[in-house]
Amino acid sequence: MALITLGLNHKTAPIGIRERLTFGPDIIVAALRSLSERPGIDEAVILSTCNRTEIYCAHTRSDREQICAWLGEFHGLEQETISPFLYSHQDQECVRHLLKVASGLDSMVLGEPQILGQVKQAFQTANDASTSGKFLGRLFQHTFSVAKQVRTDTAIGHSPVSVAFAAVSLARQIFSDLSQQTALLIGAGETIELAARHLHQHGVGRIIVANRTLEKAHQLAGQFDGYAIGLTEIPNHLAEADIVISSTASPLPVVGKGTVESALKKRKHQPIFMVDIAVPRDIESEVSELNDVYLYTVDDLQEVIQENLRSRQEAAEQAVEIVDLHVDEFMGWLRSLDAVGMIQDYRRQAEQMRDDVLERALKQMQSGKSHEESLGFLAHTLTHKLPHTPSTQIRQAGFEGQSEILEAANTLFQISEKTTQ
Repeated sequence: MALITLGLNHKTAPIGIRERLTFGPDIIVAALRSLSERPGIDEAVILSTCNRTEIYCAHTRSDREQICAWLGEFHGLEQETISPFLYSHQDQECVRHLLKVASGLDSMVLGEPQILGQVKQAFQTANDASTSGKFLGRLFQHTFSVAKQVRTDTAIGHSPVSVAFAAVSLARQIFSDLSQQTALLIGAGETIELAARHLHQHGVGRIIVANRTLEKAHQLAGQFDGYAIGLTEIPNHLAEADIVISSTASPLPVVGKGTVESALKKRKHQPIFMVDIAVPRDIESEVSELNDVYLYTVDDLQEVIQENLRSRQEAAEQAVEIVDLHVDEFMGWLRSLDAVGMIQDYRRQAEQMRDDVLERALKQMQSGKSHEESLGFLAHTLTHKLPHTPSTQIRQAGFEGQSEILEAANTLFQISEKTTQ
């Protein structure tokens, strides 16, 4: 069994490509089952976030081209269109890549904690869809353990750096005093919750939470003395917002250019600061053309994020050492599976030999031979038959001067020098 990952992220593809290759919650199960039906693909997990889409497969006969072709077909895109933005890793490098991703070492924000939860959710979804099995199950459980160790043993997560933190930091640069500002947060996921927390800590005047599920909006808004609305109510409240931060899983924009234009008129063209963290984008890109709107996407936050990363670099080096150690551990387990079949066959062979000799010894006892004679026959025959084939092969290796086989036999049978003297 071999492992492969194929994907793209914020380093290899612009947001315009990334948003066309996402797997929202409404299609990911169908995608997993479609992929696992491809010849040679035994197990599959799909990780899809704002900054990356990655496909992990355990396979017997697959390759980058086959998975790339499936990805293009599923999203209705030509393979030539997406291939330049994709990367792939096989076996050991696949394992290393996943461990780095889950530990926050491959994120736009170095060490950001949200990615581990997203990796866990991706695995759970594959588990529920029955597309993950023995190999990916072991790999992802190993990954969760390593990511936890990285968090515990290094300082990579100690600084409050995340996409949400970067968005709020940028808002504070634009509005020196947040206490007079109203923030409209669109969505109710982990990123929006973090943004709400950071805004609340910095004394934002008022928080409005808009979400498709009103109950979730109420739950989040209640934590920060905010006000909850449904997505359809956004046009009625957008004019109140000085700050808009959006992160939903909607396949289509939830805020259009016309809605923003109407809000600006009501505000008498008082500026609005908008951050669209979602992929696909929640806010129509044409909104950036409007005067009095400052619209940023996740890619635009990169510069802000870089300023907050210096304290994590040393911790990242320690984390890489932990990852490399555990890559070797997992690959050792994977290689050991190659020997399992051989060990089982050897044991079956020995057990069959034992049963045959035991049957003959019992027949001798039944024909009148003493227990001592029958047991002696059993012991003598087994000690002759069990080492017969290995002894023959070792003798032949010595005759042919195959020293590597002799060394391997010495290691395998743990033959001490005292024994051979």
